[in-house]
Amino acid sequence: MTDQKMNFIAGEWTKGAGEIENVNPSDLSDLIGVFAQADTAQLNRALAAATDAQKIWAKSGLEQRYNALMAIGNELIERSAELGELLAREEGKPLAEGKGEVYRAGQFFTYYAAEALRQIGDTADSVRPGIEIDVRREPVGVVAIISPWNFPTATAVWKIAPALAFGNAVIWKPANLVPASAVALAEIISRQDFPKGLFNLVMGPGGAIGQSLIESPMVNAISFTGSVPVGKRIAASAIQNLTKVQLEMGSKNALAVMDDGDLDVAVACALGGAFGGTGQKCTASSRLIVHESIHDAFVEKMVAGANAMVVDHALKEGTQIGPVVSETQLNENLTYMDLARSEGGDVLCGGERVERDTEGYYMTPAVITGTSNSWRINREEMFAPIACVIKVGSYEEALATVNDTNFGLTAGIITSNLARATHFRRNARSGCVMVNLPTAGTDYHVPFGGRGDSSYGPREQGSYAKEFYTTVKTAYIASGIPQ
Repeated sequence: MTDQKMNFIAGEWTKGAGEIENVNPSDLSDLIGVFAQADTAQLNRALAAATDAQKIWAKSGLEQRYNALMAIGNELIERSAELGELLAREEGKPLAEGKGEVYRAGQFFTYYAAEALRQIGDTADSVRPGIEIDVRREPVGVVAIISPWNFPTATAVWKIAPALAFGNAVIWKPANLVPASAVALAEIISRQDFPKGLFNLVMGPGGAIGQSLIESPMVNAISFTGSVPVGKRIAASAIQNLTKVQLEMGSKNALAVMDDGDLDVAVACALGGAFGGTGQKCTASSRLIVHESIHDAFVEKMVAGANAMVVDHALKEGTQIGPVVSETQLNENLTYMDLARSEGGDVLCGGERVERDTEGYYMTPAVITGTSNSWRINREEMFAPIACVIKVGSYEEALATVNDTNFGLTAGIITSNLARATHFRRNARSGCVMVNLPTAGTDYHVPFGGRGDSSYGPREQGSYAKEFYTTVKTAYIASGIPQ
């Protein structure tokens, strides 16, 4: 067995029953490391340890939780340059985005450190005389966290931090495409004064470890971010044990560009929203719904902007778009390009695999016009640097097109009309609405989530996270004093 980067189970770094190689998508000759793969016996050990540790942590003092989470957050912030480089190297997003993600992950921990101190309940008088009521939140128990590869640190952290802050234990299964960032985060968490088994990193294949995890009766709640089909399978499995679930799944976000909007702002928002992170964001704007009166001018500037974007090695200075995360993802993206052409779309630029100084999964950003909202490329999540333009004749048609989707995560509008902006944010059927901003980009102190096939269960982030990570207890107390 080679020198593995190990799992963290029951308070110990543990070699796996198998292993996988982790290769840099910017440079296929760059082996980042070999990482452990757990088996079900190791998972069961983690679950047993988490069950015991959670009972201890649930009784921990609030300042103990605060200090531990602050320490993790501060270290992530202080090491954001180092860990951001590792993240960019294994996931492929440009270095600046990698550093920013780790820094933001640190902010999540410091935010939830403060939330640990804000656990204030409610009191009330009963309708019956001589009885007082105390309402408070308690930990839900053992939380299974299944995180995606596109934000390997941030998405995991916005689940792990509130879970720990509110007194829960964690079993974390990260995506196998990004194990290096997972081990780096686990190493920081492992050095805190937690009961052994409170936090567990269990890397392994989704079909085996992931399925065993979600089917376990020892798990009290499951927080998942990933695709709709996998999310639905998780929900179906979880219901057998009546396990609480929180699912963040697909999206098909739209940016509506109106005739009264600032054209330069519109193009900047569309370029950033569609192609940032190589389009591999659940908040990416892959549908650009443009008013016919400015359609041609917008498309001209959009194509020029896309052609000017630098596609190169994630760690290279000046790179704006890194490689696609894997060969499988790249091939899927190219298949969607073929589909767009077969459906009648006009590919004005990009959508091609390109070569750079190092062998990697490089793809140029694509702008496709002449598309219909009924086409598959405008109905299915692509997770690619592909933007499809849909021409509309009015604001009313634009809003109807924005809402004509099975998803509902983010939606945006570019307009200078306050009444129109107000109407849009009140009538767009999505969990997040952006006005004169890219659809990609949210804050950590407010709720995040969508509608339709995008989300299921309580919202993530901000104080709303407590709805998932806690359960409510109502206590009735008779004073014993005659009334």
